[in-house]
Amino acid sequence: MSIKPWLLAALMPCTAIAANNDSGALAVSSSSFTDGGVIAMQQVGPDPACGSGEERTPQLSWVNLPEGTRSLALVMFDPDGGKGLGVVHWLAYNIDPALDGLDEGAAGQTSSAVTVGRNSRGTTAYRGPCPPAGDNPHHYALTLIATDLAPGNLAEGLDRQGLMEALQGHALGAQSLVGKYGH
Repeated sequence: MSIKPWLLAALMPCTAIAANNDSGALAVSSSSFTDGGVIAMQQVGPDPACGSGEERTPQLSWVNLPEGTRSLALVMFDPDGGKGLGVVHWLAYNIDPALDGLDEGAAGQTSSAVTVGRNSRGTTAYRGPCPPAGDNPHHYALTLIATDLAPGNLAEGLDRQGLMEALQGHALGAQSLVGKYGH
């Protein structure tokens, strides 16, 4: 899959903090959607205009975390949303890397395994894809960031900007996968 210039620009805040990762071995995958594929209806928002999805967080797996990884963070960002300004659909952090993945539907709310930050609506919840009817399919970049921070070290209620600021100097590597959805 080729990276579009606009997508690269949207991901820059996530990838810039992880610039010190030279290994390239970190990998993230999902059984809910393939990189470049269509996001499954289970992850889509519950609005009937969007197909009445279940708004379940996607399943995620990761391997080859950088040495020194103590926690993980996830950012799901739609660079096509918000009339080109982007929309944050999901922030999850303070994730123990020993989990080696998250089950589908397991991380939409804060729990002992994950802290969920604020999406673009200001709520601390997963927000499933639901672009305006008639738009081209939107791209949803899900970025996994390995950090040297212990789980629980990041405060509850962070938004994307707050998370990126908190991770400055603490990111060890990052990897993204991109799903599409439109109706």
